[in-house]
Amino acid sequence: MKSEINIGIKGMHCKSCVQKIEERLSELEGIEKVSVNLEKENAKIAFDSEKISKKKIEEEINSLGYTVETTDPKTPSKKNTLRQGLVYGLLPHIGCIAFIAASILGITFATELFKPLLLNPLFFPLMVGLSLCFATLSSIFYLNNNGLLSWNGIKRKKGYLVLMYGSTIAVSLIMMFIVFPITANIEPINANITPITANLNNTNKSNVATGAITLNETKTSIETIRLMVNIPCSGHASLISGEIKKIAGVNSVKYSIPNYFDVSFDPIKTSKEAILDLEVFKSYPAKLV
Repeated sequence: MKSEINIGIKGMHCKSCVQKIEERLSELEGIEKVSVNLEKENAKIAFDSEKISKKKIEEEINSLGYTVETTDPKTPSKKNTLRQGLVYGLLPHIGCIAFIAASILGITFATELFKPLLLNPLFFPLMVGLSLCFATLSSIFYLNNNGLLSWNGIKRKKGYLVLMYGSTIAVSLIMMFIVFPITANIEPINANITPITANLNNTNKSNVATGAITLNETKTSIETIRLMVNIPCSGHASLISGEIKKIAGVNSVKYSIPNYFDVSFDPIKTSKEAILDLEVFKSYPAKLV
């Protein structure tokens, strides 16, 4: 079985010492690669553990007059590992975060820029996969840099790996099931409030003559419908809410997990059919419930 170790070596003084150790170890059966670093005072050794043991390698180095100190690379602190996991979890979601921020701020051109991403039903699974790729590359770099890129090395550093992958996955889940659903229900900062207008044709003439228009006569009826939209996950909720809110006459949109949207609208200005006819529902079909 192929293994790698990182051994600290004390007592080396020059390149001749490096050459002496590398040549001696390379002669041993089972040794595949030896790299001695004079400045760092260590040696990275790849070997077949079925043909030679770590103890035998250390004995050979000691027999040459040097002192072996087996190094155990310091595992990054939990705080740093957690920070890395958070970064890797958030990084792939930048596009969606930008879309949500633009929606809240009412920046139309930005929402149109990121809209195609959310129209892809595989967008979020791909983003989670990308997060895990970042975490994997970081872990491989760390293990390889410390001579631990082996099954035994993985077992030795399983705590680090569990925290790295756990925090990365946790961020993705929090984004999809908490952050995105909440932001889907936030109204844009510059949202226009539709003014209540009086229908003078239906207003009592005597009231018009006296200038008295009652509240009941100025109210327009508001209808509410519930849509069930076939979105892959709650991360797409902001897109659906944003598109519905663009319709003139829609007063509010309330999203609830997993895929329900309660839409309040003025039937004089729009209709159920107009809402269901939105372009976005060609990608994510919707129906009344």
